[in-house]
Amino acid sequence: MRRVILDMDVGIDDAIAILYLAAREDAEIVALGAVHGNCTAHDAARNALIVFETLGLDVPVALGAVKPLEQELSVASFVHGADGMGDAGFPDPKGAVTGEHAADQLIRLSLEHPGELDLLAVGPLTNLGVALRKDPEVLARLRSVVIMGGSGAYPPAGTLREVDANIDHDAAAAALVFAAPRNELVMVGVNVTSPAILDEEAAAALAASDTPAARLASAILPFYLGFYQHKWGRRVCSMHDPLAAGILVDPTYATAWRQGPVNVVSDGFMARAWLMEREDGGPVSLPVTEAPPTRVVDSADWQRFGDELVTRLTQA
Repeated sequence: MRRVILDMDVGIDDAIAILYLAAREDAEIVALGAVHGNCTAHDAARNALIVFETLGLDVPVALGAVKPLEQELSVASFVHGADGMGDAGFPDPKGAVTGEHAADQLIRLSLEHPGELDLLAVGPLTNLGVALRKDPEVLARLRSVVIMGGSGAYPPAGTLREVDANIDHDAAAAALVFAAPRNELVMVGVNVTSPAILDEEAAAALAASDTPAARLASAILPFYLGFYQHKWGRRVCSMHDPLAAGILVDPTYATAWRQGPVNVVSDGFMARAWLMEREDGGPVSLPVTEAPPTRVVDSADWQRFGDELVTRLTQA
């Protein structure tokens, strides 16, 4: 059983990750901290409450950081809609946030349950950065931390990576996380999640199902599919956050790993979290800042996970 704290900028794929975890018998969602990113932090908290109430779950939701530690706020409304949920028109939730800051919630839970909880952080890492500034050992009291973000190892020359949005939206917080003491830190980067495609057949299977999880997913997916349609000319989309959730619960979805220091590097335009080595095993021509080793997912079995994701949502 994995008892999971979620830290999320709850947009469309975040919501689907929640639906997936809630459908697993071997995962329990303990709490959620909302952060800026796909939408405002306030909208992220509202969206989390909507998802939990749709599923009949009573999970505490704490509002967290409303802006990055050191840079300007940027939200991805062009990807997730103005409200973060594809502008699907959901009514306001009945519940409300707890009143505790998400960083304080994380610290408190780590103290109350040392070594028992896993953290899934799939948005900008501001709440984790705030927590680390208050309590540098907070991540070391968790069983594991899984992050959706980063770009893996440096690819062959001429190869481009998808935007590393979660790191770029708060580079300073990400740098704190990758340098912090921890038991296990897993990075599931865009190099692995971008190819995790929910295709037309899968979207149709969700639309044909009448489970609460499938209905919610089908309501929010059209905006997301529309964004990716302009990338690939198909109404398909990447399941970034659900794949990270799957790897947290079942690490065998990751088919190859690397391990080493991860640094947050900016080229003056965008910040990325890189494993400081090349995919071909060669050294990088950049200074490497020492950091505890991070387990970096190098490839994943998307087909197996994607089939399970659709099955769980349509049979939940």
